[in-house]
Amino acid sequence: MSLPIAQMHANPDGWRAIMARIEQANARGGRMGAQALPRGIGLLFGLDLSAHPFFLRPSYRQIADLPIAERLARLRDPQLRARILSEQDIAYPFPIAQSIGQFEWMFEVGSPFHYEPLPEESIAARALARGEAADALAYDLLLDHGGQAALYMPFANYANRNLDTALEMFRHPDIVLGLGDGGAHYGLICDASYSTFLLSYWTRDRTRGERLTVPEAIRALCHDTARLVGLEDRGVIATGYNADINIIDYANLQLAPPRVAFDLPEQGRRLTQRASGYVATIVNGTVVYRHGEATGALPGTVVRGRRGAPPAAAARALASASDGKIG
Repeated sequence: MSLPIAQMHANPDGWRAIMARIEQANARGGRMGAQALPRGIGLLFGLDLSAHPFFLRPSYRQIADLPIAERLARLRDPQLRARILSEQDIAYPFPIAQSIGQFEWMFEVGSPFHYEPLPEESIAARALARGEAADALAYDLLLDHGGQAALYMPFANYANRNLDTALEMFRHPDIVLGLGDGGAHYGLICDASYSTFLLSYWTRDRTRGERLTVPEAIRALCHDTARLVGLEDRGVIATGYNADINIIDYANLQLAPPRVAFDLPEQGRRLTQRASGYVATIVNGTVVYRHGEATGALPGTVVRGRRGAPPAAAARALASASDGKIG
């Protein structure tokens, strides 16, 4: 059994209490674990996204359905700007209404964007330093980059305003990487990039604390997650295992800022985040992506249920066990 785990800001130590119960269950012979992200869990706010700090202001609601270019032109009108900034939000029955005004927890999404921002980089702190209202600064920032600008607000794993708790979760023996939001909230959350973030930021770019080693990161991404779901025929490079491999230009591994795409059915909207530095992606021994572009090859197959280790590997494991090398 596996469950999601995160440090909620309203109860920063609650996740430790949950993990203590999991540890107790496993000590009694259970098989329980948890999944966590290696960074803050956050919302992205923007004019072309599901929400932003002004989407509940009455005057904004009047233009909310206009195409983005027309909305931008209207929002740049000084009179409309002043009116929107003076208004109160309309009633809204969902929790996000409590989040859109927390400017002390909001940060501008830059290029590159850092997922471990400093407190003084928040919208509230920047506005205070400039002698203006936080909502006014947020308003102006959202008009940049043709409406593609976004604000990031971590609501979990960032209670201490750093990623030290995410590191603690990463190293917990009963926690594996996971919890990516791949099928819901796709106008608010973009978690698909956490694997690239782990490899680039945690092993190479972090300056605010301890880093991970590259082998630690790769083991967590490949071996540990495969074992969690019972896929023992992959996750390592060895004879007989599935030849699923990423070749990486490590020095040039980078994440682009999240951007909006309208490529779902009926021109549906979703957040995407491109990565560069992947030389090739190989599935079953066949290159399916080269420098981020699909080759057209589709060698993958549907995997149903658990998979055992290759026979040769299983035999080696059994021999090692009989020699007392593994428990």
